[in-house]
Amino acid sequence: MFSGARIAVVIPAFREEDRIADTVRSVPSFVDHVVVVDDASDDATSAAARAAGDGRLVLVRHPENRGVGAAILTGYREARALGADVAAVMAGDGQMDPLDLPAVVGPVARGEADYVKGDRLRHPSVWTDMPLHRLLGTSALAWMTRHAAGLPSLSDSQCGYTAIGAAAMDCLLREGMWARYGYPNDLLGTLVRHGHRVHEVAVKPVYRGEASGLRPWHIFTIGYVVGRVAYRNIMRARPRDA
Repeated sequence: MFSGARIAVVIPAFREEDRIADTVRSVPSFVDHVVVVDDASDDATSAAARAAGDGRLVLVRHPENRGVGAAILTGYREARALGADVAAVMAGDGQMDPLDLPAVVGPVARGEADYVKGDRLRHPSVWTDMPLHRLLGTSALAWMTRHAAGLPSLSDSQCGYTAIGAAAMDCLLREGMWARYGYPNDLLGTLVRHGHRVHEVAVKPVYRGEASGLRPWHIFTIGYVVGRVAYRNIMRARPRDA
């Protein structure tokens, strides 16, 4: 429990046999449930998660690869079934500092926000810890999403370190979510369109030399998703015929 709220951590994982056990073990003790969603890994990700020996672990495995957005949505569904009031997302590769988790879940647990995004760009170490090409790409995508979703203060649209409350989870489970690259942008658009409060908190950027899974063609996919967010906002704002 944290601030009177039952907390789940959702960990989407694909081919993370080398890091998933350490990630599970790093989840702070105030978390009630650790939900690992193995997105049809073809390695020992599931076995390594079990080997962490954490009694809070709930392991779900997709029979076929569906994408990180779909894995997170599966995690949200499991978190709600477990009675979680708040679900945070942490990456299976350990790229999120567990020391930041109280700051991420706090505003949701206290009822101050419906969805909290980690913001790496406002952390003082971003200029030394985040590779320049990621910094530039993240800033550009944030600018696009800020205008498309109508979130004028949005700083880091792509950060996956997040926390979400029960009502916002139910909204996403009802409305659905983009399954692969572009899911953060689609998710933000859906939550804003349905009136949920989005906040950001500074989190430490963590990089350990991992190669990014983002490929040049994914930019076109994310651009399409952001364009769809903008279109849906425009349609929502249009006056209905009497």
